[in-house]
Amino acid sequence: MGFRMGIVGLPNVGKSTLFNALTRTAAAQAANFPFCTIEPNVGEVAVPDARLDRLAQIAGSKQVIPTRMTFVDIAGLVKGASKGEGLGNQFLANIRECDAIAHVLRCFEDDDITHVEGRVDPVEDARTIETELMLADLESVERRLANITRKVRGGDKEAIAQERLLGAAQAALAEGRPARTVAVDEEDRRAWATLQLLTAKPVLYVCNVAEADAAQGNALSARVAAMAAAEGAASVVISARIEEELAQLPPEEAALFLAEMGLEEPGLDRLIRAGYALLGLQTFFTVGPKEARAWTIPAGVRAPQAAGVIHGDFERAFIRAETIAYHDYIACGGEQGAKEAGRMRAEGKTYVVQDGDVLHVLHGA
Repeated sequence: MGFRMGIVGLPNVGKSTLFNALTRTAAAQAANFPFCTIEPNVGEVAVPDARLDRLAQIAGSKQVIPTRMTFVDIAGLVKGASKGEGLGNQFLANIRECDAIAHVLRCFEDDDITHVEGRVDPVEDARTIETELMLADLESVERRLANITRKVRGGDKEAIAQERLLGAAQAALAEGRPARTVAVDEEDRRAWATLQLLTAKPVLYVCNVAEADAAQGNALSARVAAMAAAEGAASVVISARIEEELAQLPPEEAALFLAEMGLEEPGLDRLIRAGYALLGLQTFFTVGPKEARAWTIPAGVRAPQAAGVIHGDFERAFIRAETIAYHDYIACGGEQGAKEAGRMRAEGKTYVVQDGDVLHVLHGA
């Protein structure tokens, strides 16, 4: 599995420029006016992972298949979006389909690029968007509570449980807190997810800075980092302009350009790692002469469920997983060397797959 991240923000903060760079396309029209993105643009990108290339090299794999993640460029929100302003209802619905939200915040000064509020204040921009999402959630919660009243009075257990969760969300939202601040018990997590609350989704703040600030950030991105830390969220500093230029360069020239800018890696890599951490995701590999492939799973997943990501029948008929830790595979020069060194393990149904594991799944018919 990959994951779906919605890119949101006020108009003219660099969302579409970042999307174009991330997806290596020009599908999203980047223009200096609000609502240039009328429909959400969806793009898949390969997740860069140097480990996969190293494994493929050792195994002599003919094909290298990275895992993928999906970005959704959602048109700019404005004040009043929760009431339909600026086509807000349509855009809010698009956010509901995403696993996480990347708030792109303008952390650069440029008199040639207008700001809908007439000022540059990324913290206030974040609050504007959060407020609109909370207002939309509050309206949704109140509507749902009204719709289940009769079932609750009739003693419907599912409706009673839903009312309890909706009530907890309503209380938080009424206090000006997003739904993700609500403590949800493990047994309630599935029911909580069905509520599809916008502010229950994890958030990553993306500070879009000028090219000169890409390496160290600036005072504006520092304010965002402080806000994120206070919320228990994460933030990354990216220059959408740099990412756009990198997307158009061959690998060798891109590496030189990064070095000139004082950057060790593209912003895409940092963004994906931050997104993985945000959703608690990790990677395992399958490696052979035909192909080396990366797979994405949530941390804590057991071997049969990981096998099910490869193919649904593998989970149902799972027998065991021959497992080699990534560092052992490298140190031993591949599968045969790991086997001879006793580094290949036969793991059963209770094994929790670790990040970087190389698996060979054995299954029944």
